[in-house]
Amino acid sequence: MDRDLLTHLPIIVAVARRRGFAAAANELGMSASAVSHAVRLVEERLGQPLFARTTRSVALTEAGKDLIGTVAPALQDIHERIERIRAINGRPSGLLRINAARVCLPLAVTRVIAAMSERYPEVEVEIFSDERLTDIVSEGFDAGIRIGEMIAQDMVAVRLTPPFRSIVVASPNYVSRFGRPMTLGDLSNHNCIGYRLIRSGGLYQWEFVEDGRDVAVTVQGQAIVTESHSAIELALAGVGIAYVFEPLVQSDIAAGRLIELLPHHAVTEAGLFLYFPRRAELAPKLRAFIDTVRQVGREHAVSQ
Repeated sequence: MDRDLLTHLPIIVAVARRRGFAAAANELGMSASAVSHAVRLVEERLGQPLFARTTRSVALTEAGKDLIGTVAPALQDIHERIERIRAINGRPSGLLRINAARVCLPLAVTRVIAAMSERYPEVEVEIFSDERLTDIVSEGFDAGIRIGEMIAQDMVAVRLTPPFRSIVVASPNYVSRFGRPMTLGDLSNHNCIGYRLIRSGGLYQWEFVEDGRDVAVTVQGQAIVTESHSAIELALAGVGIAYVFEPLVQSDIAAGRLIELLPHHAVTEAGLFLYFPRRAELAPKLRAFIDTVRQVGREHAVSQ
């Protein structure tokens, strides 16, 4: 048994998952040179390269794909079994990595993490803010958080929030200067804050309901952002009209800082869900997170 080879296999998996030496080094808390040395040692022991390197990218060779296809699931299984053994006589522990859009924190995640810090102090929760639709399995995440209709059917989903509306809002100052749109067609005459889609690079079409039908409206304006908080800040500053999830601006609407526009055309979203591969919930740290989600949900419902 080659002990040096076994010791360095988790590093190989991290480089493959993060698609780079620097990113893997950051995840593992190592120097990039140490990661590079480990990869070189494994390649020398196996007698063939595992990664094809360029100045801009790192990709697996065929030999690398074969190795990762065998090693990564085995290491994950070992990791989960060790965590379950530790949890038998103790409490859940370890790093729980969750991929989520930034908007998910104020909508649902912040209060869960606050409760987790009290109930399971040995579980470290890392929220990776990501506006893309990431493959959580290949990227090494334990779970993800997205709107319900965006989740693949082969995933297990746990509800985090009730359904909520997507609405359009503007500041009183903007409305006093440029008026209030009365129809969806009127939006073409207004400065609408656009969303740039990270994956495709295109602009998001705002979704509405009209005469019982779902419609998509192409908008234009002087500002384009990639996430909701920036759009809200610009709307509050009077720059233009923003398209946002209603819970994010409820307090601003109640305080009169923002005005809801075209309320009869608002669509209702499915709500946010925590999702993960089948069997992943057997890991004590994820089980603890799920239990906390449900408990916080019950407490929040009682307080309403």
